[in-house]
This record gives sequence, C-alpha cells and structure tokens, in this order.
Amino acid sequence: MLFDTHAHMDSPKFDEDREEMIERARAAGVEKIVNIGFNRETIPTTMELAEKYPFIYAAVGWHPTDAIDMKLEEDLAWIERLCAHPKVVAIGEIGLDYYWDTSPKDIQQLVFREQIRLAKRLKKPIVIHNRDAHADVVRLLQEEGASEVGGIMHCFSGSWEIAKQCLDMNFYISFGGPVTFKNAKVPKEVLEKVPNDRLLIETDAPYLTPHPHRGKRNEPAYVRLVAEAAAEIKGISVEDIGNLTMRNSLECFGLAR
Repeated sequence: MLFDTHAHMDSPKFDEDREEMIERARAAGVEKIVNIGFNRETIPTTMELAEKYPFIYAAVGWHPTDAIDMKLEEDLAWIERLCAHPKVVAIGEIGLDYYWDTSPKDIQQLVFREQIRLAKRLKKPIVIHNRDAHADVVRLLQEEGASEVGGIMHCFSGSWEIAKQCLDMNFYISFGGPVTFKNAKVPKEVLEKVPNDRLLIETDAPYLTPHPHRGKRNEPAYVRLVAEAAAEIKGISVEDIGNLTMRNSLECFGLAR
C-alpha cells in the first residue's frame, strides 16, 4: 500500500503509454497518487487526471520558475476556485528555485508569499519546491506563518538543520529517487533522523528516477524502490514504510482511507 505524493503524469513524456504506466503503478501496489499542476499548461491536465481516476488527486499552484508568467490576481483567483474541487488536496508546488534563472528572485518571493497567504485563507497544505534556496524558503515560510497549514517539503535535499526547521513548522519531509543513489549521503542521513510520523515518499515522475533505472524515465510504480530504500535506512520492513507513509499522506492531505 503505497502513496506517491508527487508526480507529473500529465507530462508529454507519458503521452505514448499513460494508461499502461498507470496500470503498472497499480500493479506495484500504488494505492493513491497526487499529481501536480504547476502552471497555466499543467493545471488543466492535472485536473483532467484527477477527475478521470478515483485514486489520483491534484495539487495546484504556481512553480517558482514560472513565476514571471503569472498574472497574479487572475491566476490566484483561478487557483482559489479550483481549491473548492473535492479532488484538490493541496496548493503546490510553490516555493523558490535559484538554480534555473527563469524568474527574478523578487518575483518568485512575491508569488510564493501570495500563495502561502491563499493557502492559509483556504486552510490547504502547501507543497514546497526548494532548489538552492534553503535559507530564503525557511525565512519566508516563517514570516508568513506557514505552520498554520503545514504541508510537504517535496523531494527534500537540505541538511538535517533545515529539516528540523521545517518539522518545527508542521511540515512533512518527502524523499524521492535521489535517496536510492549510492552517493546520496546527506539525504540518507536526514531520512534516518526524520520522525516516522513526518516521513513521506514520492517519485516526481518523470524526473529523478531511482536506482537502478537512473537515467531513464521515472514513473509512479518506482515509488516502491524509494520505499525499499527508506525501509533499509530506517531498519524496518517495506510493509511498515508503506503503512506509515500512507497514514502520513492521508493525514497531510486530509483524506479518508
């Protein structure tokens, strides 16, 4: 019983075999998936998936690399309307990305702040994208009082010190394919320390493919490989990892079993 908390199954990379990919996920024991709509193109396709499949849910928000393209008032109102849909379980992925130079930092921060405020108003958890921006992500979450809604630190790549600050703000720490890499010393150390009731797993499919498929397209079925790595690091069974991350995911997204 596995819950992939972060996937992009509407990606064009799945256009040739989307149905088969979803069937493989189900065969691998993936019971629920949250698909992420993060800009003007992917929000509608994410909603289509969530409406078509009972086990697929949606998160909608504006990605920091696309912040420059956001029509702030208009698109925030759109996200707010979509959050009334019963299959929309979070606002995201939102945050900061200082690696890709596509949106100025001040615009990213403005868009991030406004979406945190919207989430607080709607009482929705948030899904955080953080690349090379640890200090500013934590600072903005603290300044905006994000602990009121909490959420997920998606595909966490920071230190244990950063993780502790996020845990203190009511966030779950989610791990994906990189935790399976042999040289991933820091993510493995952080995963070991994260309390069991704050741990989540994900794929970020089609990206960040776990070992031994690294370099190929990722897909939700491979969340089992992340679960196996987490079980080894925690010293518990894969079944236990599945059960506790399922329970945590349902709690985070406010879903019934």
